[in-house]
Amino acid sequence: MMTMSYEQTEPELEQPDEVVAEAPGEPIKIIVEARAHGWRVDHYLVRLYPNFSRAAFQRVLEHGGVLINGLPVKMSRRLRINDCLEFSLPETPDRTLPAEDIPLNILYDDDALIVINKTANMIVHPGRGNYLGTLAGALQFHFDKLSDVAGKLRAGIVHRLDRDTSGVLVVAKDNTVHHHLSRQFEERTVEKEYRAITWGEIAFDRDYIETHVRVSNRNRERMMVCPEGTNTRHAATFYEVLERFNGFSFVRLCPQTGRTHQLRVHMHHLGHPVIADRLYEGHSALKLSDLVEHVQEDEDEVLISRQALHALKLGFDHPVTGKRMEFEAPLPEDFQRALDAIRDHRTKPVRKAPVHR
Repeated sequence: MMTMSYEQTEPELEQPDEVVAEAPGEPIKIIVEARAHGWRVDHYLVRLYPNFSRAAFQRVLEHGGVLINGLPVKMSRRLRINDCLEFSLPETPDRTLPAEDIPLNILYDDDALIVINKTANMIVHPGRGNYLGTLAGALQFHFDKLSDVAGKLRAGIVHRLDRDTSGVLVVAKDNTVHHHLSRQFEERTVEKEYRAITWGEIAFDRDYIETHVRVSNRNRERMMVCPEGTNTRHAATFYEVLERFNGFSFVRLCPQTGRTHQLRVHMHHLGHPVIADRLYEGHSALKLSDLVEHVQEDEDEVLISRQALHALKLGFDHPVTGKRMEFEAPLPEDFQRALDAIRDHRTKPVRKAPVHR
């Protein structure tokens, strides 16, 4: 076992049962749950109410409009379990999400939920100015009924995959289903299995990585391994090497937790980053010339132009029937093309055992 000090996918934070009013100006009282311990109060509020920006909640905080245990607090105040949080919502949400006619690869659809095979280069929900081309917008167009636990900007969204990670993702059609699925993610009864292509030949056939993670000080878009502390999150991943090549590995990854960029960070920390991962590996594509010497410029093919990470399988209990369900999304074309090229050009020669006479 490998233990080190250190997710489009962690579950969306549910609005807790203690929310008694949601109209602008009406008082809201929330008892802080265990998983929000250590969060900044402004981060917590925007996760609960994603239709409002952090800046909108910060203005409320600046005017003393947020009380914790009866006292006004600053936006940097860290939450503790069972804190009593009292506030009112800002007057209006920042913007609404337009429905977009974007094709979806639907693996399953019933009255309770939808299972999607998400393509690469698709953001799951709006954020950081990206309001168009999202899965949330496509869901608004294709489905009349979606849960609104996480707000209108994230209707139906139970968990996430990174923008350039492809694969299986489940969507809830009503709030009861959403709560049931979120609870399964939180209790870690959801089975998640990924495939990745990494740089280098991983030494162990299989191992369990257990670390802590937090946002990098140097680049706020990245996560990093760090010692356990107030602002860190526990992250655990099981991995198994399926194939080794000269300079590459094809890996099965099973995250036990759902932290931001978890699999990408774990493989980077092992010294075997996912290929074509711009953020953690530094290159945005794998080309034929990365595998073969003396390739003509006009023959240099781009094999994959995003991180080679795919959510292959997702298993969970159906929230209505209780039946265990498992869904699988086949490897996408770009991932398969890169893997086939590595097999063609970087497969190790088989060494025959010596013959003893």
